[in-house]
Amino acid sequence: MIVNILEKDVSILRELAMETFADTFGESIKDEDLQTYFATDLSLDTLSLELRNPESQYYFILVDHQPVGFVKVNQGSAQTEQELDNAFEIQRLYVKKGYQGLGLGKKLFEFVLDLAKASGCDWVWLGVWEHNYKAQAFYTKYGFEKFSQHEFITGETVDIDWLLRRPLK
Repeated sequence: MIVNILEKDVSILRELAMETFADTFGESIKDEDLQTYFATDLSLDTLSLELRNPESQYYFILVDHQPVGFVKVNQGSAQTEQELDNAFEIQRLYVKKGYQGLGLGKKLFEFVLDLAKASGCDWVWLGVWEHNYKAQAFYTKYGFEKFSQHEFITGETVDIDWLLRRPLK
């Protein structure tokens, strides 16, 4: 089941976001930089502001009524980049390590693709780490193509994210 995340759920969101981010990138980022990222980008205050932004939405995917993954989407000025006109961004999509391989990420991704189609936007786009080949292959299957890149800064660690897009019309 996929449910909208409300501001009252911010602590649960933060714990899940920190766990899944550390599982995904922890081996390539210094612990000090990881902790800085948690204290800034994933702080309770930052996440609460994002949950109150009408141009952003967060959703949990639940298994046995427990959140095991989440996604964040943005439109308008909430997007992390403004390179495309009338676009819908999939900013974060994570599933807990123990629940990967069960099709939950695919279900969450297809859910937000449906949201994107219903949004009236011309484009759906996302950023993916240049070394995350598994995710790149997944997005390519859905017709996404690279159109740009940007730096993803975590403390002193600077990574490159490829920006992938797909037309919605």
